[in-house]
Amino acid sequence: MSTVAVTEFVEAHDVDLWRLLTDLTTRTRRFTGPVEVLTSGPFGPGTAWRETRVQPDGTALVEEFVVIEAEPPRRLVLGSRGAGVDYRITWALRPVERRRRGCTAVTVEQESVPTAPYGRVVALLLGGLAARAVERALRQDLADLAAAAAAADGAAEAA
Repeated sequence: MSTVAVTEFVEAHDVDLWRLLTDLTTRTRRFTGPVEVLTSGPFGPGTAWRETRVQPDGTALVEEFVVIEAEPPRRLVLGSRGAGVDYRITWALRPVERRRRGCTAVTVEQESVPTAPYGRVVALLLGGLAARAVERALRQDLADLAAAAAAADGAAEAA
């Protein structure tokens, strides 16, 4: 099993960030390409969706996610099955006071658990390279979340 975690401070309240993370209808504009919601009902454990992301090399990566845990507005745990590896992505939001504004320390952590023999072999051979790629992707997700929060704040101020 390997784990990669990244933390950033985002100038927004945790409840606003929670809304951005869990609103699947607007997720396309923030993090990914097309999002297809696979379940009905309110967002919570069991909610599932498929999203397409464009990789740095230009290829499309289609991933399916399911909510394992949801503790609004503090913790969101997602699961995703890969080829020979299961992923667990945890978003943790912790309010902090910073410059007299609402600010949240956001930590996103991805755990990778090989589920097939070839998954273990790939992890051994490409572990460091894969960890750096995951870290870059997590940092991009945090940057996208911060940008979406800033855009939402700017739109609210303009209204």
